Amino acid sequence: MGTGSFWWDLLIAVAGALVLAWLALIVALLAVRPRGGLLTEALRLLPDLLRLLRRLAADKTLPRGVRIRLGLLLAYLALPIDLVPDFIPVLGYADDAIIVAAVLRSVVRRAGLDAVRVHWPGSDDGFAALTRLAGMGAR
Repeated sequence: MGTGSFWWDLLIAVAGALVLAWLALIVALLAVRPRGGLLTEALRLLPDLLRLLRRLAADKTLPRGVRIRLGLLLAYLALPIDLVPDFIPVLGYADDAIIVAAVLRSVVRRAGLDAVRVHWPGSDDGFAALTRLAGMGAR
């Protein structure tokens, strides 16, 4: 059943698809979010994480796919538009930390924890929190 107008039907279909895609992204964010107090740690580590991401993205010794992933993450973080608007409680501000954690997990798994350690600008305690956030045991 439609409106009888091709353009209105198309507009409604595209809007519906965008809403479904957004809901799927929200569910994905909830699925990969750090458990327990790790989200709070991620928010505290954010300044050091941003410096780490920039340093890793600039490291030519890392695989190209890792650097591209990091570049896309930095571009996303620089954009004023978020997947979850900031006025939504809890997830509004946490979406950036969740996305950083998910990308960081993939970077650590691909490039190795040692590559990340070389570029870590923070303290040893911060690095231990980072390894928990990335889902890797501290070595």
